[in-house]
Amino acid sequence: MLETALAGRHPHLGRWQWESATDITIAETALARVGLAGLEQRALDTLSGGERRRLSLASLITQDPALLLLDEPTNHLDPHQQIHLLQLLAEQAHAGARGLLMILHDANLASRFCDHCLLLFGAGESLAGPTGSVLTGDNLARLYGHPMAVLAGPHGAVFVPR
Repeated sequence: MLETALAGRHPHLGRWQWESATDITIAETALARVGLAGLEQRALDTLSGGERRRLSLASLITQDPALLLLDEPTNHLDPHQQIHLLQLLAEQAHAGARGLLMILHDANLASRFCDHCLLLFGAGESLAGPTGSVLTGDNLARLYGHPMAVLAGPHGAVFVPR
């Protein structure tokens, strides 16, 4: 598993250069941040779907790109891991002045972690803007083709199907 996380360091290495002790520390730290510390030597084929997803995110964190592009980063994760990893990604984006662009189908996670949203309705129609003005019950009902109720939650609006 450590080798997979270390693959994120390859853009920072020269043509025939090996990973340094610093690169290994960066990868180990990334594994720890996603909750995989102590599993560095575990074989990839023994990982669950959620562990694989967290390993992919550790490799991305190890790479340290200026722009993080993620497609459903919380897929295969339980709610605790979803919140933990989105907090981690948001912190990394804000701390390092990085861009974070992700596709989320969970409006509640988008409401909690995104500054701006883009809804794609199909047939070329879209709606973009600040999360608070884009994620509304009416807009989500149109997007999902199902009525949505909006509840007040501890971190903002919570959307549930009616």
